[in-house]
Amino acid sequence: MAGKTLFDKIWEKHVVANVEGGPSVLYIDRHLIHEVTSPQAFGGLKARGIKVRRPDKTIATPDHNIPTMDQHLPIHDELSRFQVNKLKENCEENGVLMYGLNHPYNGIVHVIGPELGITQPGMTIVCGDSHTSTHGAFGSIAFGIGTSEVEMVLATQCLMQSRPKTMRINVEGALQKGVTSKDIVLYIISQISTGGGTGYFVEFAGSAIRSLSMEARMTICNMSIEMGARGGMIAPDEITFEYVKGREFAPKGEAWEKAVAEWRKLPSDADAKFDKELHFKAEDIEPMITYGTNPGMGIGISGKIPSLNEVEAASVNTFKKSLDYMGYQPGDAMVGKPVDYVFVGSCTNGRIEDLRAFAAFIKGKKKADNVTAWIVPGSKQVERQALAEGIKEILEAAGFELRQPGCSACLAMNDDKIPEGKYAVATSNRNFEGRQGPGARTMLASPLTAAAAAITGVISDPRTFLS
Repeated sequence: MAGKTLFDKIWEKHVVANVEGGPSVLYIDRHLIHEVTSPQAFGGLKARGIKVRRPDKTIATPDHNIPTMDQHLPIHDELSRFQVNKLKENCEENGVLMYGLNHPYNGIVHVIGPELGITQPGMTIVCGDSHTSTHGAFGSIAFGIGTSEVEMVLATQCLMQSRPKTMRINVEGALQKGVTSKDIVLYIISQISTGGGTGYFVEFAGSAIRSLSMEARMTICNMSIEMGARGGMIAPDEITFEYVKGREFAPKGEAWEKAVAEWRKLPSDADAKFDKELHFKAEDIEPMITYGTNPGMGIGISGKIPSLNEVEAASVNTFKKSLDYMGYQPGDAMVGKPVDYVFVGSCTNGRIEDLRAFAAFIKGKKKADNVTAWIVPGSKQVERQALAEGIKEILEAAGFELRQPGCSACLAMNDDKIPEGKYAVATSNRNFEGRQGPGARTMLASPLTAAAAAITGVISDPRTFLS
């Protein structure tokens, strides 16, 4: 009998029933909700006169719409205030645990899940948010769902899902100095395109992946959705167990030993077969920067935007449209391009390791006068840790400001919007037209590349600053 993949093992354990010639009914271990995609779902339950099936399996936090300044004051924006208040009301009515604004555990849903130990290996995890794939870093099947599906999970704790194909992406070797997990995933997407993972659940493997910290692994799985994949995952190992151990929701005592024994069985078997396998060399990856309007339009920092004859004929028109929006030309170098804003944060790069990396880079230097910088922790816990470690002082000495937690400028559903026509180097996950504000122009990069831009005022290679 052929071996099983990590995905196979978790999927098969969670199938409640199979619809002949159709999808599977999948049991969901954890349902994470926020203020944007849950009001209509709760409204649907109310209209049908039913309650949440398993409130103990559901955890809520407001994150998308919350301000990142003056969080002690009422939310200024009317729609945002309504949605946050509605989430509180719905959770109270249904007995759902919610970490509201100013709660010590409040934060971006995909940051607080892991840091509280809610996210564990072997689970099925869903949320009405595409970047739920982040949690796959722990060896779980985690994916985003639509609002009608949020209602389905609230009502039944199950979900109808067609089984995706499996892909393994192997990255072998050692990373160059100044190259991070964000660069790994931007590099992969630039190589396979934003549609390269469509129809697949991706397992990331290889020595370069195994060497990463949990927070770095989360960055990679977070952006698996940007290659079109249903989700991304990494096999759990000692690094995973060490991270989860002792956290709020982690098993304790004998239950911990039992859980770890089960988790050790999860990695893909040596003879497991994937529907597709890809291989990359870590040494081929340099710090990455995007130049266009999707995450696949990325190049190594020392490279140049492709010329028209390097672009597939079918993509030339969209390529030109993208460059017109960005104000760039085919063949341009990215180094030296002006930068107006720098945003460090989001569920991709708003964790303590990201803030540490940024602070270490800018320590003893000064922010460029032409740059407005928003440094936004991903949660209240990250904020507290940044304060305890003196990161706030380092930032302020260099002319930066540490804001309060939230999704912030990742998606401009709050007050943090990049003005029209301005250029932003962002550590978030999407650079679509208007994603960070109407007319905003976004370049995706790692916290190190963002730091280099923040102190020079132009796109710069972070390696030139690293001894």
